[in-house]
Amino acid sequence: MKTAIKKFAIDLKVRVGYGTAFFLLLSSYLLTLYANSELLKEAQRVDHSDKIIIGTEALASCLKDAETGFRGYLLMNDRRFLTPYYQSRHIGDSVYTALLQETARDQEEHSDLSTLRRLMDKKYELMDAGVANYQFHPFQLSDTLKVQQFFALELMNNIRSVVRDVQDMERQRLQTRLAGMTTRYHTLNNVILTSLGLAILMALLGYYTYSHENKAHRTADAQVAEYQQQLQEKIKDLDRANKELIRMRSIEKFAATGRIARTIAHEVRNPLTNINLAVEQLLSELDSLPTNGATSSPENAELMLAMISRNSARINSLITDLLNSTKFTDLVYKRISVNQLLDETLEGAMDRIHLKNITVTKDYSDDTRDIAVDVERIKIAFLNIIVNAVEAMEPTRGILQLKTLSKDGKCVVFITDNGPGIEEESLSKVFEPYFTSKPKGTGLGLTNTQNIILNHNGHIGFESKKGRGTTFTIQLDFA
Repeated sequence: MKTAIKKFAIDLKVRVGYGTAFFLLLSSYLLTLYANSELLKEAQRVDHSDKIIIGTEALASCLKDAETGFRGYLLMNDRRFLTPYYQSRHIGDSVYTALLQETARDQEEHSDLSTLRRLMDKKYELMDAGVANYQFHPFQLSDTLKVQQFFALELMNNIRSVVRDVQDMERQRLQTRLAGMTTRYHTLNNVILTSLGLAILMALLGYYTYSHENKAHRTADAQVAEYQQQLQEKIKDLDRANKELIRMRSIEKFAATGRIARTIAHEVRNPLTNINLAVEQLLSELDSLPTNGATSSPENAELMLAMISRNSARINSLITDLLNSTKFTDLVYKRISVNQLLDETLEGAMDRIHLKNITVTKDYSDDTRDIAVDVERIKIAFLNIIVNAVEAMEPTRGILQLKTLSKDGKCVVFITDNGPGIEEESLSKVFEPYFTSKPKGTGLGLTNTQNIILNHNGHIGFESKKGRGTTFTIQLDFA
């Protein structure tokens, strides 16, 4: 509980540090966004002032062009000199319209521009009158024209004064706006640098807290990982020991079964020997008896004695089979591919497979090496399992699967059927002698199979689920 609380405290400090850093960075980004927006507005205002200054200068330039063209006409009496005069009026109109749109929200500028427009119109009226008067008196400067020129000079001075006032006002505004932009720029830089410094400081603080206070946690994690690895190794060792223990128990159980079988055989065969000798003696005496006057039928006596003899031979045969299936025998080893061995064994059960229309699938591994076994006896072991599998499956629906692979340095064979499976109460008795679920079975097939596998220092096991089939697993050493 204390460890969990400590870990929560460390995580909380780290979250607070990084959260504060994130908040500061977010705040600086928001301030930057706001400042950029204000800078954009100031830039628009600066652009407005530049347009007003340039526009009023353009209006004054138009008037200069008009005066230049008017004076050229007076000197040369050539109307071509009036071209700049007429063009300046059109240019001045378009510039004035643009200035009106630019100053639509500023009443003071709007008023100055209206004054400038009236003066310009008056200036152009005087020049129009001068042109008209000069057409009637070329190369003559009449008194009227001279008076008009004095008025034009005064108007031009007034126009320059209005233009200068407008430009001075806009230049003052421009300086104020540029100063404001500079102030905002420096303030924004200071805020960004301060926020960035605090964010880096908080991030470093969080990293230091995490590194310093979480060192024990990392050490514990490393120890846990080491313990887990050791535990996995121990589990593997236990699994190997358990498999070896199961194998040893199987051998011990098999040896105990063999001892019991030999004891029973010894105890049963002695009486059977006596019974057989007695039957032979009775048969010989029966043959020597006279047939006339007998109280019982010799044919019946011979029949009964023959029955005793046959059953005695049957018991003796069963005892022999039991002994053969529960004793270790000498093996004749030979190198052979397990895949080839399975194919040859399968040929011995092919008549049953075709009779029940069973499907056979093979999944042989190519990396399995040869095994050294007693070929004929291993075939008997495999054949017992395959025949049991075939007999357990339904006709036309059965699937027999054969699979080989190399695992943990062993050759592993899987024989699987999709039959009804083995009853749960019968799972522990599969390899016991004389246990069978077949009506005509002897119960010694799988016992003999186990005997052969154990003789080869191998291991046999199985898995079975009700309604899902059974899989026998055989492990053998490679050659």
